[in-house]
Amino acid sequence: MLLSMTGFGTAALTGNGEGCDCSIFVEIKTVNNRYLKISTRLPEGFVSLESRIEAAIREKIVRGTVNATIRMRQEAGAMRYRLNPAVLNAYVEQLKRIDPERNPSLDRLLRLPGVVEETYGEENARAEQVWPTIERALSLALEELRKMRLAEGVSMGNDLLGNLDGLVGHLEEIERLAPKVVELYRVRLADRIGKVMQEMDLQLQHADLVREVALFTDRADISEETVRLHSHFNQFRELVADKSGRDPREGVGRKLDFLTQEFFREVNTIGSKAGDAGITKHVVEMKNIIERIREMVQNVE
Repeated sequence: MLLSMTGFGTAALTGNGEGCDCSIFVEIKTVNNRYLKISTRLPEGFVSLESRIEAAIREKIVRGTVNATIRMRQEAGAMRYRLNPAVLNAYVEQLKRIDPERNPSLDRLLRLPGVVEETYGEENARAEQVWPTIERALSLALEELRKMRLAEGVSMGNDLLGNLDGLVGHLEEIERLAPKVVELYRVRLADRIGKVMQEMDLQLQHADLVREVALFTDRADISEETVRLHSHFNQFRELVADKSGRDPREGVGRKLDFLTQEFFREVNTIGSKAGDAGITKHVVEMKNIIERIREMVQNVE
């Protein structure tokens, strides 16, 4: 099945006595990109976890721009701040030396630098404690993201197959018209040459006409292009319709993109060879369809 590169997944998880006295919120957004580009936003003091988070994302996503945001909320009753008694006592002693008779208020003392510390100051230890909860929340968000991308991939697959059917229809019409192009050329050539020869009182040699028609037939032959197109169409259909749950690392999107380029190349060659208004009309329609396919394929992982 196809996976879209566009998706959204979220998860919220609260630590259960694992050193995480907080709730973790994970939000992941993805959009299409030729390569994999990961951008993360983490709580202050959790930069050390960035490489682990990126590694977890790379295990699930192959292509696209990924924006991962992780937020943390301290649970009620959790110790976020603590007093530093050494700093507080140092302030009190200095103030007493300046004015022994004056007792500074506790409210003012608590406002002095260093008296109250955030428990998040122990960044590495804190990050290690919270990592198991972040890891599980990240896994849940990635799974939700996968489901959304898969659902959109199914819709894209149906659309791609519909457009592919359109290409097959036009190609079959081109194959039906191709033999008539040579015959029409032979009739027109014989008529034009016949008129000229009649005006000059000359006689047309049948062998000369046959040789000229044979040269045109060779130049206008599109059998190789049509055979390759049918082969490309079959490969494209197999990739889109496959429901075996293939690993996205096989690069389905890149393969489809390559086949789409081949579609255009073969159709363009047919248009340059044909020299027929009827075939040219179908070639133009095929190019329009291929462009629609190309735009959709750009969003396939």
